[in-house]
Formats: sequence, C-alpha cells, structure tokens
Amino acid sequence: ASVSEPAQKCCTENIQPFLTSILEELMGPVSSGFTEVRSLFDKEVNEIIQDFQKTNDMTRLKENMDQLMTLPFNSVKMEPCYLKVNLLQELLQDLKSRFKVYHIDFVIQRTQNFMQELMENAVYTFEQLFSPSRQADSAKVATTIEKVKLRVLK
Repeated sequence: ASVSEPAQKCCTENIQPFLTSILEELMGPVSSGFTEVRSLFDKEVNEIIQDFQKTNDMTRLKENMDQLMTLPFNSVKMEPCYLKVNLLQELLQDLKSRFKVYHIDFVIQRTQNFMQELMENAVYTFEQLFSPSRQADSAKVATTIEKVKLRVLK
C-alpha cells in the first residue's frame, strides 16, 4: 500500500506519456520485419507456381513443396527478415538509457522467433489447404496454388 501510490504516480508522469511514441518507434522495424516475412512467402510460392507452369511435373512440385515447408528453418532465406528487426538495437539503446530497459537482445530474439513462427504457420497452413488439391487435374494446380497463397496471405 505504501509503494502503490508513488509507483503509480511515477508511471503516470514518467512512462505513460511516452508509451505511444515508444510503440510507434518500435513498430517500424517490427512491422517491416513481418512485411518481409510476408514478401518472402509470396516470392517462394510464386516461384513454385512459375516452376510448375514451365514443367508441369508433379514430382518436382512435391519437391518444391517440401522445400517450402523448410523455409522457416532456412536461415539464409530468413536473414533479410531478421535484419529488419535488428534496427531495434539502435532504437532500444535510447530506451535503455531513458527507461532502464535491459535485455535488448532478448527483445530482438523474441521478435525474430515470432517471425519464424509466423512463417511456420504460413507454410503449414498453405500445405494443409493445398494438400487435398495435389491429386487434381494438373491444368488447375497452378491456379489452386495461387488461390491458396492468397488465402494464406489474407
């Protein structure tokens, strides 16, 4: 009870007025990182579509789909997504001194983990939605892949 009132006053005067601007500042890199994840997924699926349209090879399509499922764990392809979030390092340095925010690396790592999880969910959902269509007429496969991709991106 004796600590509650001073703590509440401190938060109201020294932290709450800055929360909106802090969130806006932090959301820039986070948002661009998640946008990069979305773009990477879109690009990879588009490559699968283009490859299938050229070859019409169902075996190769399965191989490409298997590669897509490993995308969240492909550090080389995911690296551009992760780099967008590294900008938080600079932004959080200012917060570290102003608000005693520590464990900056943890914040960045957790954000990157969420990005990987988002990609895992996207490729899993894509595979689940597309899987029943694999036995469909090969003329419709590319169209089906595109529809499933748009559904996942939504």
